[in-house]
Amino acid sequence: MENTKQPWQSLPPPPPPPPPENPRSKISPTVLKMRTTSPSFFQSHSQPQKQTLTPTGPYFFYGSLQDQSLLVDLLDVKHASHLRPAYIEGYKCKLWGHYPALLLGDPGDTVTGAVYEIHTAEDARKLAAYEGPSYTTVECSIRYADGESPMQTEGYVFLFVGNMRDLSEGSFDLKLWSERRARN
Repeated sequence: MENTKQPWQSLPPPPPPPPPENPRSKISPTVLKMRTTSPSFFQSHSQPQKQTLTPTGPYFFYGSLQDQSLLVDLLDVKHASHLRPAYIEGYKCKLWGHYPALLLGDPGDTVTGAVYEIHTAEDARKLAAYEGPSYTTVECSIRYADGESPMQTEGYVFLFVGNMRDLSEGSFDLKLWSERRARN
């Protein structure tokens, strides 16, 4: 039988971002590095076979990117207050370490999260760099859960494309993750 694994499927998961070096700072060295790195770095060091899309528009977040303070740090914006509760159908999540991994699911599967509008390709590249090579950007149909108009839209989400053997059953707890981040 022929080996059908992609080279990136045998890589171990990357470690989580390190905590801030200065205990009084809530910004991790990873985010600081990304904020001080030239935009051309993200263009020249992208991995097109895994991260081919860096579109702008609505992005559906189902994990740590739902944390407004992380978005503020990562995208170097003053506030990220336009997160709208939403869900996508036909997907499911497993855990990759402490982080959720979005996978294709059955038609009845639903993943809840939030939507944030990405206005620049540079911000889309920052998000893709944060997610890393084990995720790829794909198009998805988003349904808003806040009762406001529009009720649905087409957008983007980060789909797990890493090693499936690294996944486990479980669910991501945003509140617990945010509390841990605040302590670091």
